[in-house]
Amino acid sequence: MIRLVFTDVDGTLVGSSGTVLPDVWKAAERVRAAKIRMAICTGRPAFGDTRGYAERLDPEGWHVFQNGASVVHLATSQSLSTSIPRDAIAALVARARKIGRILELYTDTEYAVESTAPRAREHARLLGVPFTPRPFESLAGTIVRAQWLVAREEEAEAVADSTGGLERSSSTSPVMPDTAFINMTARGVDKAHAVRAVAAQYGIPVDEVMFVGDGNNDLAAMRGVGYPVAMANAEPAVHAIARHTVKHVDESGLVDAFALALDLRSAVR
Repeated sequence: MIRLVFTDVDGTLVGSSGTVLPDVWKAAERVRAAKIRMAICTGRPAFGDTRGYAERLDPEGWHVFQNGASVVHLATSQSLSTSIPRDAIAALVARARKIGRILELYTDTEYAVESTAPRAREHARLLGVPFTPRPFESLAGTIVRAQWLVAREEEAEAVADSTGGLERSSSTSPVMPDTAFINMTARGVDKAHAVRAVAAQYGIPVDEVMFVGDGNNDLAAMRGVGYPVAMANAEPAVHAIARHTVKHVDESGLVDAFALALDLRSAVR
């Protein structure tokens, strides 16, 4: 039985159009009607367009943002988020300023970027927020995630950069295909950690959880649930561990994944 469905955003919920296809929302309504919980699990932050996606999936529920660093209950604003150590933040800021690499720092509710490069501007547009470069020191609140924005050919180098001693994972977006997003969170914090936390809040065993994803940053979470589902456009490593593969994101593959969750629930009744 599937009682909780997590969906990634970029490459899963959102395709190359930068929007969610209408039939995906209709399919999500059918899942909610069947009393199956639904949740976002993404590297994106809990504001801008992404918060709207989460509210449309389940305005009363828990959702995972920032690669697991930001775990928020929308109805109450309760947070299970995990902060990055101050010394790690200082090291990242110094590194970014020294080599000129685009760095973003995030709290649960806002972010800061100092770079005025086109890639940074484009990412703000993808997130659905105003592009307003600001000093990192102006960011109030607890910082839960950092992120490098680099060209795809610089991805391996940025992932290997051990500055700050944090967890690192790489992700991509069909909206910005030339960019690699290197997510950095506190040690032990990733999507798998957050999926377990949300399932525990609902009292749902992880073997009754489906995770639909496409990127390498989804791997740990997909390995930890009962039913991992890959999009047709997923990375090879994601296909290797999936129990089922659905169509490409631009062909409404998530509709098939939601239908599968309903079928699995019906099969045990």
